Amino acid sequence: MATSQPLSMGTATLFIQTLMQEWIKKFISHLEGRCLSPHTISNYRRDLIKASDFYQQQSITQWHEITPTHIRHLIVTLHSKGLNGRSLQRQLSVLRTFFGYLLKNGEIKNNPATGIKAPKAAHKLPKVLNTEQTSQLLDKEPTDDLSIRDFAIMELLYSSGLRVAELTQLDLEDIDLDDATVRVTGKGGKIRIVPVGRFAIKAIQSWLVVRSTLIKKDETAFFVGRRGARLTTRAVQLRLKEWGVKQQLSVPLHPHMLRHSFASHLLESSGQIRAVQELLGHADISSTQIYTHLDFQHLASVYDKTHPRAKKKKTNS
Repeated sequence: MATSQPLSMGTATLFIQTLMQEWIKKFISHLEGRCLSPHTISNYRRDLIKASDFYQQQSITQWHEITPTHIRHLIVTLHSKGLNGRSLQRQLSVLRTFFGYLLKNGEIKNNPATGIKAPKAAHKLPKVLNTEQTSQLLDKEPTDDLSIRDFAIMELLYSSGLRVAELTQLDLEDIDLDDATVRVTGKGGKIRIVPVGRFAIKAIQSWLVVRSTLIKKDETAFFVGRRGARLTTRAVQLRLKEWGVKQQLSVPLHPHMLRHSFASHLLESSGQIRAVQELLGHADISSTQIYTHLDFQHLASVYDKTHPRAKKKKTNS
């Protein structure tokens, strides 16, 4: 009768990987069925494999063996290797979601990641353009169709504080030139109405002429590429980076910098932090609880009086 042989190190490693990674594969398939973005799914996969590799080194062979102490050990180890607070928070969020999936499927009895907090992420001050840099970027006359579109994009980002994803999601019907407003669909599908300054209105009017020559049949997107299809966030990012270099800005330009500049310049002029927060459409509870009671007329008044590119020119009587 043959006697059983002990597993070699290579075989043991394969055994561990099979047990732990099988659940990772099932979970990733579950996420794909929820139609999450490839980038989000890739982040989940990477963070879970990072965790499984760590626990394999601790001779842990199955997910149900992991306790809150093991979770804390992982976070402390990653922190000691230089992972910042934001990344650690994401790692914990991924683990909580994954263990919630295991709990729902009967693989574990308790979620070991519940209640564990990561070190707080350092709050970096957002980089903004000063008013001189803003003028350096925007006080130019566009010379071709794409630059007309790009200037409309930059003026709208700075005029109204939009996120780049909000900008690329805009449809033609979202812009009201008569009322000088834009209807924005923010995070969580929350809709807000934001004023549009006169410089942005002028740039948009020029773009509408060009847009009519580019759009494909039945295209609803407000901003489109040279082939007439909706512009992507990546395309906007690349174009703005190019404009920053072309206009010889001393800092790399990206869409969110114009949003930050909008907020900074408006706040410096008005001191109306609640109005600025409302115009930005912040989604976190601590912000929205404060600002949801402000009505749009007040916001529009603050905007018209203080935003440097919303002020109306004085006419001689």
